[in-house]
Amino acid sequence: MKLIFAGTPDFARLALQSIIAAGHEVAVVLTQPDRASGRGMAQRASPVKQLALASGIEVLQPSSLRALATQEQLRAFAAEAMVVAAYGLILPQAVLDIPAFGCINIHASLLPRWRGAAPVQRAILAGDAESGVCIMQMEAGLDSGPVLLCERLPINGDDTAAALTDRLALLGARLIVDALARLPLPPQAQAETGATYAAKIDKAEAPLDWRLPAAQLARRVRAFNPFPGASCVVDGTLLKVWRARAIAGNGWPGEILVADRDVVVVACGDGALQLEELQKAGGKRLPAAQFLLGTPVVAGSRCALPAT
Repeated sequence: MKLIFAGTPDFARLALQSIIAAGHEVAVVLTQPDRASGRGMAQRASPVKQLALASGIEVLQPSSLRALATQEQLRAFAAEAMVVAAYGLILPQAVLDIPAFGCINIHASLLPRWRGAAPVQRAILAGDAESGVCIMQMEAGLDSGPVLLCERLPINGDDTAAALTDRLALLGARLIVDALARLPLPPQAQAETGATYAAKIDKAEAPLDWRLPAAQLARRVRAFNPFPGASCVVDGTLLKVWRARAIAGNGWPGEILVADRDVVVVACGDGALQLEELQKAGGKRLPAAQFLLGTPVVAGSRCALPAT
């Protein structure tokens, strides 16, 4: 099948790799413009662009799909379908109407739950027991189109956003090849009851509010790994918390209950949070035992409470 593919991060790269391996003709790849990243702020191509160029596929990087010239350029490829995975740009109706089979999205949630930009993180934050991938026929509404295929998988108790995304990416890569081989598939309309919106993760959500229950804070640590990284302030020093677990404990919210050579334990609104992997600004991510060797933390001191 002749396809247009639109995607940007690793989640999308795995889908593109699977589509190429299945023998489909990818006429062109759309991806976000190169971004400055890293300490040197060098311009970096997206994972999807890197794979496309290595595979000899033409790459387009428009800043918008609303320009008529861009739409005509896409129309000229005469693609049968367009596959979209974590692309990052809105597809106007004129683009949705271009391929014969329309535009098909790989969405990492069990629709209609968690429509929107951050379904993986929001599922972990909410304490959902499962997630999954829906292959969806795109329409003008936000992730509201009918579902063509769907498969569930459990969310493990130690899943970070990175780990769960990796598993969902593999599932999505398999499901999209299955869907393309079976087009046209009967569409199943989404139920309007139970629809939730997965708002984009904001850096302002990173600070840990020790007044919350420990179980909720442990989910925040997992959901914000790798971005933006849960954070706290101890004795005026900003720390990133990359791994933590909820345990029993009592004290004033933010009070450091234990800070020995192995662990740091902080009291929460309910229970306590054992911090297991920490990082100072400019430093490395370290297990708590190694972190404490270079950064003394005193039991009885307090982690700052974020402003409300």
